[in-house]
Amino acid sequence: MTDLAELAVVERDGFAESRHHGTLVALAADGSVAFAAGDPGAPILPRSSVKPWQAVACRSVGLALDDAGTAISAGSHTGEDAHAVLARSILLSAGLDESALGCPPDWPEDPATRNSLIAGGGGPSPIRMNCSGKHAAMLAACALNGWDTAAYLAPQHPLQQRVRAVIESATGGPVTHVTTDGCGAPLFGTTVLGLARAAARLVTAEAGSPERVVADAMRAEPFYVGGTGHVNTELMRRVPGVLAKGGAEGVLVAAAADGRAVAMKVLDGSPRATTMLAVAALAALGVDTSGVGDLASVPVLGGGRPVGRIRLGADLAALQ
Repeated sequence: MTDLAELAVVERDGFAESRHHGTLVALAADGSVAFAAGDPGAPILPRSSVKPWQAVACRSVGLALDDAGTAISAGSHTGEDAHAVLARSILLSAGLDESALGCPPDWPEDPATRNSLIAGGGGPSPIRMNCSGKHAAMLAACALNGWDTAAYLAPQHPLQQRVRAVIESATGGPVTHVTTDGCGAPLFGTTVLGLARAAARLVTAEAGSPERVVADAMRAEPFYVGGTGHVNTELMRRVPGVLAKGGAEGVLVAAAADGRAVAMKVLDGSPRATTMLAVAALAALGVDTSGVGDLASVPVLGGGRPVGRIRLGADLAALQ
């Protein structure tokens, strides 16, 4: 990424302490670029923001889950007990158990759940890893089609080839890079513009299509996309009709029900400004964000009290 924009500035008592650069693009409902900062055609690794399309791939090969199951297959859950129960149930429905999961063991991201596990003598496990819902759905899709479940994470596996095809179709461009995500699944590169276009197509797809089923399930069951207090969950709860999915290393995509969409990549990998940026961009597109509350701003603390804020960078100042 060479053509970078200043997306956000961290101010502490009026002093610009840090600056976040990257790329952001916003689409109007007709799919045209409403505004952009940086190069929206620059290749990026979408990380977990691409999970909805991995869920679409599973659905497209016959995996039928309820709204909660579909949402967790497209989500990055916080490892709470309800998340673990649901991921296990998806595996059980396919005749599998936790030993089939290819994602690494991890602690739950939810602090209360983590503390409870520690108090009970528990430890990290694959089922508590934030990608276990996606992995459970991938395994269930493989079992349904008679595909090798032991090799389900290989890029050449039939399911992963289907994921690649879905991503290329949704983004409107070829995969730019192939690597491995933190959870062990193949990760297919795209662009910020491609990610925004994919989100717009997801929410406006024909009712009953795999794309629309995933989009509707995520918005119906936002708890299973994230969890208690998770910014993706809260954004979807507070702004009806909006779909939001973040990814590691400063990636976020969000779309309103009519296809207005925003996607971004923060080059330094920090996610601390991404939700605020998405809210500002959606509002500039004319989306009613009046219910977002504290998601519209990020305080900078000193001694536990606000002494500054994260504000829009120079290249997005016009959105204020």
